[in-house]
Amino acid sequence: MKALSVTALTGPDALELTEIPEPIDDGSGVIVDMVYGGVSFPDLLQTKGMYQIRPDPPFTPGVEGSGIVRSAPADSGFSAGDRVAVWGMGVHAEVYRARPEQLFVIPPQMTLAEGAAFVLNYQTAMFCAVDRGNLRAGESVLVMGAAGGVGTSAIQVARGMGAGPIIGLVSSEAKAEVALSAGADHAVLVSDTWKDDVVALTGGRGVDMTYDPVGGDRFLDGLRCLARGGRLVVVGFAAGEIPTVKVNRLLLRNVSVVGAAWGEAASADPGLAPDIHRRLLPMVESGVVKPPIGEIFPFERAVDAFRSLDDRTATAKVLVAIRADLAGL
Repeated sequence: MKALSVTALTGPDALELTEIPEPIDDGSGVIVDMVYGGVSFPDLLQTKGMYQIRPDPPFTPGVEGSGIVRSAPADSGFSAGDRVAVWGMGVHAEVYRARPEQLFVIPPQMTLAEGAAFVLNYQTAMFCAVDRGNLRAGESVLVMGAAGGVGTSAIQVARGMGAGPIIGLVSSEAKAEVALSAGADHAVLVSDTWKDDVVALTGGRGVDMTYDPVGGDRFLDGLRCLARGGRLVVVGFAAGEIPTVKVNRLLLRNVSVVGAAWGEAASADPGLAPDIHRRLLPMVESGVVKPPIGEIFPFERAVDAFRSLDDRTATAKVLVAIRADLAGL
């Protein structure tokens, strides 16, 4: 079968499409014919050897995707033909053997492509904003990196929780349109005055929460945007630089910095991901959660999908079509 392979820890250019053996169907796992693979920031970091999980090359990347169950153990809860969202390690292959807890049936309201964008970002948004950040209805939220997959999912989960206004921070007018289409009330362009622009949109009060998957030099102004008693949720460091803060800033206005890592929590608590999935389903059914899909690259051009994250041209969720025949492409 075809699979993507990271051949060296030198970035996206070291990706190759290779032939590897199919996983053996020994009855111990669910065999899934993969249709789409989601391309996520952890995938990009792994190509550079910069992620906390650092396998030696060659290895197959990919932490999420979607596909169709080929076979499943009788007690797994899945059946042949089920459309499933998959999360794990090494899913960018034509066939994947998963444990049942790595799978979720894709809701009927979602396409297979949307299912490939559903697990990682939306589980992260619910865990980070709600479980760790304690987001409540009526609270104002600033979402950094608001046009990417992480940002658009945070916007939609915040909307589903009844938060508002929701303000997206973006780097271009085109990305502003993506954030607004995802459900943001306002989109603010990065500039020398963006912090003041955000505060002005709250009537000078500041936001109750800053959702920060970016880090870098925007972190400090994200902290300055907070209202008294507000909190900044640290989700990731897409900018590459891990910021620091003088903790007296937290004392001055009783604000908090909250660390939030869904992957660590889900690994420690097997019941977490299914619980979050159940809480997300009403948002899917109401239409407030509908994963925006950016560009879909053929499997043969997977390197370009990874490059689009690396050069910051990606918007919404970038996918690779692993099986073009099953994807209808």
